[in-house]
Amino acid sequence: MRRTLPLTPERRADFASLHAGAEGWCQCVAWWVETWEGWGARSEAQNRTLRAELFRRDQDDGYLLYEEQGGPVAWAQVGPRDRLVKLTRSFGLAPDPHAWAITCLKVVPGERGRGLARTLLKGVLADLPRRGARRAEAFPKCGPDLEPADLWTGPERLFLELGFAPPEVDSPPPGGRRIYRKELELG
Repeated sequence: MRRTLPLTPERRADFASLHAGAEGWCQCVAWWVETWEGWGARSEAQNRTLRAELFRRDQDDGYLLYEEQGGPVAWAQVGPRDRLVKLTRSFGLAPDPHAWAITCLKVVPGERGRGLARTLLKGVLADLPRRGARRAEAFPKCGPDLEPADLWTGPERLFLELGFAPPEVDSPPPGGRRIYRKELELG
């Protein structure tokens, strides 16, 4: 049995283990820096420092998926959308205290292709209303020729399969990302 659990101070070591190695350089801080300018030149140490600062401010901004026996196998950065100034500015979003953003997905490389991202997101969507969310928003990159590195915000088809409504406009904004929304049912 798999379990989707919110990141808490007690689970920060699990976050760190999931974000270790070559794929962990970003530390899931891309939306926390002010602009995209210089993002690719940031070092893992800079990103770890920012992640440590976020933890000091109690920004436990996501969920971990655990296998029945063992450690975490997947991560989703999820939290109140308006806390991410770069995100709201990039998409021209008006404040909405009830919108929660799903901004990053990561599955351990050796575990990909097993439906773990789907399982994780189902758990996240089931928990969000309890935390005050009325809608979830996702920002996948769209297009026919995406590289695996383009999917760090999740694949478009996954959000469609989970009932997210596609955007009404056909052309994606700069960066090739569109906003997908799902209204959440209160429990």
